[in-house]
Amino acid sequence: MSIRRTTKAARGAVATASAVGLALVVAGCGGGDGGAPAADGKKPVAHSSAAPKKSDPGAPADDADKVIGEMKGTDGIVVTLHSVIRDAGGFVTVNGTVANHGTRAFNAVDWRSHESELRSRSSISGATLVDKAGKKRYLVLRDTNGECLCTTGLSGLQPGASRPVFAQFPAPPAKVTEVDFQLPTMPPASVQITD
Repeated sequence: MSIRRTTKAARGAVATASAVGLALVVAGCGGGDGGAPAADGKKPVAHSSAAPKKSDPGAPADDADKVIGEMKGTDGIVVTLHSVIRDAGGFVTVNGTVANHGTRAFNAVDWRSHESELRSRSSISGATLVDKAGKKRYLVLRDTNGECLCTTGLSGLQPGASRPVFAQFPAPPAKVTEVDFQLPTMPPASVQITD
């Protein structure tokens, strides 16, 4: 056999093996209506991947109706805090909502930190948590690209509109249960950390 035929045959075998493997993967990940009934006649519980995970900081807070703190700024901007949760991973996530009760569009450029690496010019990367008793200030965490683990692209919030916001910080020691959440240009809000 020539090298050309051998190469062509090898490519065909790889393509066939890939197609079979892909078919097995698709069959194993199949959706459906929750699966076949179990031995006891009940259907297994279906899990939806579309539902936001509790630890997904980009999703609105699970307890968005709960108010644990509020910050009122100029031009009708109000930040309502819903939760400050200590996670097992060693960080604290603050969830809230920013609402524009003013008469002109709001851009969060004054709420960003003054780092040159940040790509988003309108974020809440300048937020801090302050442990007054321990005399420590905690800054918003950054990912490996230097971006904040917080709400970004917070621009053009029209009058009457609101948007969920979040920020993640290193966790203070376990004994610290009360901190001040601060945003530049806004008054601080004292909040309780929950586990």
